[in-house]
Amino acid sequence: MSRREMNIRPIGVIHTPFTEPKGTPIQPSSAKGAEGWIELEAECLPALRDLDGFDRVWLVYWFHCAGGVRLEVTPFLDDVTRGLFATRAPCRPNPIGLSCVRLLGIEGNLLRIADVDMLDGTPLLDIKPYAPRFDNYPAKRCGWLDHAKNDNRLADDRFGE
Repeated sequence: MSRREMNIRPIGVIHTPFTEPKGTPIQPSSAKGAEGWIELEAECLPALRDLDGFDRVWLVYWFHCAGGVRLEVTPFLDDVTRGLFATRAPCRPNPIGLSCVRLLGIEGNLLRIADVDMLDGTPLLDIKPYAPRFDNYPAKRCGWLDHAKNDNRLADDRFGE
């Protein structure tokens, strides 16, 4: 298998009230009401057309404060070591994050968002509309999460640099 180099550049910056991993919500469902905003690059303004008709958007971003790659981790909701790809831990080979946040409004190149679970200054890679008819799948099983040991909803600093 050959590796090809890829070039990715941010299209904006996500601003949130969270400045360090410890205490940051671990998923948007744990961040109810936490507000932030996106400062989008001006060249991307035409891409915002029609986005204001959606309640929620997917944000694809770079975990810019994640530590090095770890193929096995102890996730926030458990005390057992798990394979990285069975978790949402940020210390990934490609530290890409994905969050479904509420879109509160668009004013020029600023997008007001809520239920934010990322750190302030997070580089934004893409925005996609959330569409329940495509994005909502019933699941019969959720692996180890079906029996998670705790219900901690805030991050500690276990995945930082």
